[in-house]
Amino acid sequence: MRADVEDALAVDRDKQDPARPTANDRVWREVVSWFWVIVAFLVIEGALVQARVIPSGSMENTVLVGDHLIVSRIGYDAGIPFTQWHVPLWRDPKRQQIIVFRAPLANQGFPDFIKRCIGVPGDHIKIVEGTVFVNGTALVEPYTKHMFDFKDSPAENYPARGAELSFIDRPEWAAELQQHTVNGELVVPPGYYFMMGDNRDNSNDSRFWGFVPRANIIGTPLIIYMSIDASDEVWGPGYALDRFETYASVFVHPGRVRWKRLFRTL
Repeated sequence: MRADVEDALAVDRDKQDPARPTANDRVWREVVSWFWVIVAFLVIEGALVQARVIPSGSMENTVLVGDHLIVSRIGYDAGIPFTQWHVPLWRDPKRQQIIVFRAPLANQGFPDFIKRCIGVPGDHIKIVEGTVFVNGTALVEPYTKHMFDFKDSPAENYPARGAELSFIDRPEWAAELQQHTVNGELVVPPGYYFMMGDNRDNSNDSRFWGFVPRANIIGTPLIIYMSIDASDEVWGPGYALDRFETYASVFVHPGRVRWKRLFRTL
């Protein structure tokens, strides 16, 4: 009886207040609000910024394994998240700028790499005992790391001894390397870039698989917003559970966070 009276009063209130939202109105408003949340995510992720985590040591000591970066796509690339559709924009990489890009490795599904742009279209590049020369001038590279004395290695005398390298990831680069070598220098063709890691002794870069097309450029990192000291396997694809455990462990072992690296700009 009491429930019937309350229902009747509720009906009367609705009749007296036509502006009161109905159940259908509330559902529709919820749908619309989530729609705009999704649109905002697509715009931000697809054209403005992305969050990335570093899974390898090829850019040490500039960027470490476990560094979490905010990458700017503004002016470089725009696309639809979780799809292959994207379009290059008006900004081009500059020499010695850190760049995130899709590596031209079709057999690996074009994985995203982070390296430093060493050569832009038209540049003449050669490496002599670890020193990089661009258009006849030695680059000043205080950011490089050399773990060993590899000055006599083919990778540090390039392209002069490039034929001695093992081009496992992209065998066709062996022939292309010869085609683009003029007077002992590698000439970067129009619309392409030459990328190298700062950790020169431990970097799978353009020396081993070739130029990066402009269409593969994603953006440039802006800031390190988090940095956690953990093994590189944790940050690779297919280790979601290990990654979750790593994040959870920070609350118990806060020393795993590299606090001094937080909010460092790149």
